[in-house]
Amino acid sequence: MSFQIGDTAPDFTADTTQGPIKFHDWIGDSWCILFSHPKDFTPVCTTELGYMAKLEPEFKRRNVKVIGLSVDPVDNHAKWAVDITETQGATPHYPMIGDTDLSISKLYGMLPAAASGDASKRTPADNQTVRNVFVIGPDKKIKLIIVYPMTTGRNFDEVLRVVDSLQLTAKHRVATPVNWRPGDDVIIAGSVSDDEAKKIYPDGWNAPRPYLRIVPQPK
Repeated sequence: MSFQIGDTAPDFTADTTQGPIKFHDWIGDSWCILFSHPKDFTPVCTTELGYMAKLEPEFKRRNVKVIGLSVDPVDNHAKWAVDITETQGATPHYPMIGDTDLSISKLYGMLPAAASGDASKRTPADNQTVRNVFVIGPDKKIKLIIVYPMTTGRNFDEVLRVVDSLQLTAKHRVATPVNWRPGDDVIIAGSVSDDEAKKIYPDGWNAPRPYLRIVPQPK
């Protein structure tokens, strides 16, 4: 099963490094980042988990909960965390899901429905498609999906930037242009008519083209 932006993120129950959870209940009224890994003790993922540990306070400030997933058991995750701390200089304090029966990976379309077998005997190559980032809103809808190859480390600074854009555009009827950063100018959404825009932006806007209406970022 595959998902698109705007679909409801499937709910599930799972064991994590912080105890059992029911996913939608765990998200609550927060935003959520679910990011997956093909195997514990893999080099690229080790660097990713460490960087996410450093960045997690920034996500918390934005009311975003972080949760990881790997197909190995929760006990392995705890041992892996020691390596992450020692090699990356940061300890993951967010939960990590143990998806030993591959059920969540299959539920989220990261592995074929027919995938099976002992998770401990599956290689990273067997699970190479379990390299997704999902951003999920408080409404439990999927807002972003990024899929990475095993050999390319993820850019979590970009994920943070996207969260800033998603939260801004969810609150205001605007869109963010290429390479936007918080504080940069934004674009009035196409769904807003010029008449509406005049009420929202009485000082007007810069329009190099009628469809490209640029205004300062709303507060």
